Amino acid sequence: MLLCGVVACSPRLPESGPGVASSDYNSYIRNSTANQSAQASPEQTAPAQTAPSTFSTDSVAAAISTAETGTTAANPATTAPQDPAQLQTGDRPRGNAPAGIQETTAEMGYVTGGVSDEQDFNAVKSRQTIASDKARIEANRAQYVVIQPGALPVRPGDTGPNIAAYAVATNNPVGVTLYSRPAFYLVNVKAACTKFTSPDLAQQAFLAAGGPQKDPKGLDPDGDGFACDWDPRPFRNALK
Repeated sequence: MLLCGVVACSPRLPESGPGVASSDYNSYIRNSTANQSAQASPEQTAPAQTAPSTFSTDSVAAAISTAETGTTAANPATTAPQDPAQLQTGDRPRGNAPAGIQETTAEMGYVTGGVSDEQDFNAVKSRQTIASDKARIEANRAQYVVIQPGALPVRPGDTGPNIAAYAVATNNPVGVTLYSRPAFYLVNVKAACTKFTSPDLAQQAFLAAGGPQKDPKGLDPDGDGFACDWDPRPFRNALK
């Protein structure tokens, strides 16, 4: 009984079979779609209306002029053209800018807003000549000052032996023994060298303690006159 009720409540579809053409079913679908569209409310099918655009370049120019000067700029479309003689002075407007925005007559041609017109031949020609260019070059040459190098500053106080002077005063290679050393040291040479933050400081302490002839700190076990890993060659090469 339940099956019969469902069948009875279902919408009736066109019968199919060998004697029914497929176009009948297609017609049924088209008619159903048309009926549904006709029943839709006008509010649902009406296209949305778009507000007309009110943007214009004239209104933007007027707003900028009002913000900068506190006055309303004239409409460029209705402003009378300027006198051609006035355009040859520094009071001509910048490009298509509204009236009231004038360019300056500065040497570099900077206009209001910080934009240069040095690439505009007509603008530069109206305020610069060959004679003015020559005068400007001569003025720049008169202000040119050559600073001669002075003496090197003196190192303040006693900073110890000069390792650079010691390096250029010697010529023996690194590792060649020149000075006698004890058969063994009472200190650990490696540990003694690690007490210094750089080989330059180790060499300076070595010379201050009596080196290169003596080595009480145990920094030059091979007797070449160079403490720890200090190398005199960079100083020597600087003179070549």
